[in-house]
Amino acid sequence: MTDAQRTPTPIDTIADAWVDTLAEREPTLATYIGRFEHNGRFGDYSPEGAEALIADARAARTALDGADTVDAIDTVTKMDLVRELDLMIEQHEAKTHLRDLNVIASPAQDIRSTFDLMPTATADDWSTISARLKDLPRAIDGYISTLRRGISEGVVPARRQVTEVVTQIARYTSDTGFFAEFVSEAAPDEGQLPASLARDLSTNANAARVAYDSLASFLSSELAPAAGESDAVGRELYALHSRHFLGAEIDLDETYEWGVEELARMVAEQEAIANEILPGASVEEAVAFLEKDESRKLRGTKALQEWMQRTSDRAVEELGRTHFDIAAPIRNLECMIAPTNEGGIYYTGPTDDFSRPGRMWWSVPEGVDTFDTWRELTTVYHEGVPGHHLQIAQAVYNRAQLNSWRRLLAGTSGHAEGWALYAERLMEQLGYLDDPADRLGMLDGQRMRAARVVLDIGVHLQKPRLDGTGVWDHDYALAFMLKNVNMSEEFVRFEVNRYLGWPGQAPSYKVGQRIWEQVRDEEQERRGADFSMKQFHTRALDIGGVGLDTLRAALASA
Repeated sequence: MTDAQRTPTPIDTIADAWVDTLAEREPTLATYIGRFEHNGRFGDYSPEGAEALIADARAARTALDGADTVDAIDTVTKMDLVRELDLMIEQHEAKTHLRDLNVIASPAQDIRSTFDLMPTATADDWSTISARLKDLPRAIDGYISTLRRGISEGVVPARRQVTEVVTQIARYTSDTGFFAEFVSEAAPDEGQLPASLARDLSTNANAARVAYDSLASFLSSELAPAAGESDAVGRELYALHSRHFLGAEIDLDETYEWGVEELARMVAEQEAIANEILPGASVEEAVAFLEKDESRKLRGTKALQEWMQRTSDRAVEELGRTHFDIAAPIRNLECMIAPTNEGGIYYTGPTDDFSRPGRMWWSVPEGVDTFDTWRELTTVYHEGVPGHHLQIAQAVYNRAQLNSWRRLLAGTSGHAEGWALYAERLMEQLGYLDDPADRLGMLDGQRMRAARVVLDIGVHLQKPRLDGTGVWDHDYALAFMLKNVNMSEEFVRFEVNRYLGWPGQAPSYKVGQRIWEQVRDEEQERRGADFSMKQFHTRALDIGGVGLDTLRAALASA
């Protein structure tokens, strides 16, 4: 990466303007990337809001057609933004927004989760939060109108997703739920809130609870009876989702067969390491042996958070000296316990000026208070350094060369999650997983990701079951995952529901890793004796987040 400031081009201007458009149309997205000028409101979740956004996308696409590239950076920007806009338009025409409801990444969660990222240090910050809470009922009303349009057009989510979201909402709106506790703990750094603001927060939080309860009522009384019986979305829609999450087009049938083979390889590798841990032991016996080891346990979320932070800080400090060029702003990574209990571990990137650092979040399911370090070590590397944080924060830091869209919004799950799985294997190669127990934990994650390729494609394309007894469905998927992961049943149940409601996302991890490894091997073949792994990583990360087809093309032309 060079520190020289690049002169913005017409294509940069179009890309930056698209970020401005998205920030205005989708204020929760603006909050996510650290643009706070729209923090006091929500976007328009109604069908009319969706039409307005897609009209803007078509206008941006037309502008790109009329703009010439001036250098390699422009070439990548135009290639990837065209890809994204075209796919966005295609998804809209497929009416995916009319059925946008699932247990993890739909407006039902996004409207609530935006508050996790809002500043809370001052009374003015809490005033902004109060304004957004006040606007929340309008957002919910718009979302209900979109889902209702879906009912009228026969474009609906699966019933399982509807009923699970109703359960989630009950946790948001209870007297001990998110909204009640969020405002009850409101306090700026400088002292108490003004009494009038405290009253407004309470009033608006209660209105938010009522709005979410109205969403739950709509889901139960109107959407659930109309919702689909089958969890499968079918080949055509699944292919569209897969392209969205990968930024690449793949052969779904070949990928399914590869997933079956990859899963078998992971099982064999685990079995070999289980024998190292306890001679003659099966994987299950080795896991049971490790679960009795108190030296590898953490009790309570406070201990988990502190261990995450220590582990992350060590990786940043050591890898920054030896294997990666990690700039000072990137070295600050905060490890957090999420304020919800939905399950899942995730990363949120820094703001453009790094005033809010990158954060690793752990949403611990209710009732879970014991954690095994041998299971979780590789996850810290996945979410932190050299995983998501290094990848995403590096793109943010590269502001001298990349426009705001390339730094903050470009990219796909396959690029990001594929890199993070690639990073896990890299940490094994660098000696950070020399303990067989830690390697078993890493392989447990890799095995889960391989199993998800098979499950996700199997369910949504209704492939024959591996045991030949019928086609993939929820019950077979749940039994399959329980067999292939060493995690609590509560976590596995949430995960399976997530895959069924978010088609194409779960395979993007392992398929993305596969493509990253292919791209690296292609680069090594091109450069021969001049190939340097460190230089490859630098070149690849300096491109920023892009679709995986764009990544391959950009490196091939460098």
